Amino acid sequence: MDQLELVSHPLCPYVQRAVIALTERGVPFTRTVVDLADRPQWFKEISPLGKVPLLRTQGEVIFESAVILEYLEDTQAPALHPASPLERARHRAWIEYGSTVLNDIWGFYTAPDAAALQAKATVLHEKFVRIEQALGAGPWFAGDRFSLVDAVFGPVFRYWNVFDRIADFGVFDTLPKVQGWRNALMQRASVRDAVDAGYDERLRRFIIERRSHQSSLVG
Repeated sequence: MDQLELVSHPLCPYVQRAVIALTERGVPFTRTVVDLADRPQWFKEISPLGKVPLLRTQGEVIFESAVILEYLEDTQAPALHPASPLERARHRAWIEYGSTVLNDIWGFYTAPDAAALQAKATVLHEKFVRIEQALGAGPWFAGDRFSLVDAVFGPVFRYWNVFDRIADFGVFDTLPKVQGWRNALMQRASVRDAVDAGYDERLRRFIIERRSHQSSLVG
């Protein structure tokens, strides 16, 4: 059997998506960690965009997390996408939405001053308002069936395990379905174990190094 290798970085949320999707399926894989601040030559040669994750399989390299998720969907059981073509399209759209939320999170923890930080928090709250409207009874995005949308939003919510210790930014205020989804995902073994035990402290140090307004709030 071909051994899958996931080229990773400890803080990358896009890597976590792939780890969760592999773990949910019980697919064995190895994980190779790369220092993105000092990219080795072999990594530069196989990563067209200079980013992680990369999936090495059958002598080929697959890059971009959304493509990796679709490859796993095509080659590894069980399926995490819904069977209906229309529902699959809907889920893919929300996966893309999850990527825009990650971009907003980057702007949130790199905001240079209090006003910019509050503006970014407002943008994130508005993004989650739309998600609140899309969620049903739970516990997962598609009800009682864990899907790739859940795999994508697990890493999104993980940031708040650290953010909540810095301050109450109010991003999830008045959003009970989103908060319920977040709590369920943080208790899911595949999501919880997608990072190592040092993740929270590593992210905390990373935020401090950004020299942003949020950095100044870190105790």
